[in-house]
Amino acid sequence: MARKQLIWNKQDECMTDSKKEALQLERLQKLVARVYDKVPFYKESFDKAGVKPSDIQSMKDISKLPFTTKNDLAANYPFGMFAVPMKEVVRIHSSSGTTGKPKVAGYTRNDIKMWAETTARTLVCGNTTADDVVQNAYGYGLFTGGLGMHYGAENIGAAVVPISGGNTKRQLLVMQDFGTTKLCSTPSYCLFLSEAIREEGLEGKLKLNCAFLGAEPWTRELREQIEKNLTIDAIDIYGLTEVIGPGVSSDCLEKTGLHIFDDYFYPEIIDPVTEEPLPYGETGELVFTTLTKEAFPVIRYRTRDISRLMPGECACGRTHVRMARLTGRTDDMLIVRGVNVYPSQIEALLVQIPGVEPHYQILVDRKGAMDTLEIWVEVSENVFSDEIKNLEKLEKKIARDMESSLLIGVKMKLVEPKSIQRSEGKAVRIIDRRTVYDKE
Repeated sequence: MARKQLIWNKQDECMTDSKKEALQLERLQKLVARVYDKVPFYKESFDKAGVKPSDIQSMKDISKLPFTTKNDLAANYPFGMFAVPMKEVVRIHSSSGTTGKPKVAGYTRNDIKMWAETTARTLVCGNTTADDVVQNAYGYGLFTGGLGMHYGAENIGAAVVPISGGNTKRQLLVMQDFGTTKLCSTPSYCLFLSEAIREEGLEGKLKLNCAFLGAEPWTRELREQIEKNLTIDAIDIYGLTEVIGPGVSSDCLEKTGLHIFDDYFYPEIIDPVTEEPLPYGETGELVFTTLTKEAFPVIRYRTRDISRLMPGECACGRTHVRMARLTGRTDDMLIVRGVNVYPSQIEALLVQIPGVEPHYQILVDRKGAMDTLEIWVEVSENVFSDEIKNLEKLEKKIARDMESSLLIGVKMKLVEPKSIQRSEGKAVRIIDRRTVYDKE
């Protein structure tokens, strides 16, 4: 692939609302007709809902179409949702499958080309150019993160270091010797790397200026911590295997919401209970329709991620609709004694407390008929070496603050630095032991 200096595709990223809606409608109508003809699942679900492809006359008509859920994908595993014959599929990725069978995504050559464009847009949101060295610490293989960001960086013409995750010593060596300027990784691994950089005395000795962080939830406060540790811009990126992988939306350097590349991925926000569409500005469940994907298109896919849509032009000039940072999920929120608890709430409180490190685990258990919530969090060496009575006093204060915010009793446990296991991939934040009892 010829190296090129991709700065910004303003024709596609600064469309007027009317031009964009016309493009979206044209693509949606073709998509609906195609999946009705090519995917038995969609023909059946459309017929059951009493809707035909010809019923889609405006973008508002998308609400007539039925939703697609992860259960639908599982029921059609592995290739039942594909809209092209296997001879046209040139790539297959899948999710980890930690909560059941993996979600399988197929790609045609055109899908790969489009994906490389959207991940290039993501990287350009952080001013990546052909002069950059991009260290890609996302996992390669079936996980979409590694190859997704890789192709985007190559599309720009940047030099890609396909180092994948793990092997922190080698990561630091590459950063120094190769002159890495951009990093792609999970937020938790970036934080882990920032600690290793500090321990090795490498602060101020690296060329790193921006990190593209995604694949797991993280808070604004954690971003501030990473940016402070590394003196870089931390860009929040969003994607999921079912939609395409990374490249669905991205922060820009303004950091006022993630630009959804809505000429390819049409977003909606719905009430997760009533399933009714919600207007811009209201918080609910994020839903996506893939407007141009050939091999594995999805119609109104319920992501279970909680966000809101933010209209209006960003100061950067892009006219994509923006989504707010995720505040949780509808299907992995904790319900403890009838109270909805999101890990992001807990993290946002912890990172504001002096002496508390942004490494924690949430333990949910059951004693008799009563659910319990316990939070383990690391503190700095200075705090941990303090007198026991002072530690106990701090534990009680944090517990009170948590209870005031979460509206539920919490037991806090302050632990010494590095006692909570680090992750080189997605951080394990929640240990819910109640499932053991539920299965007995």
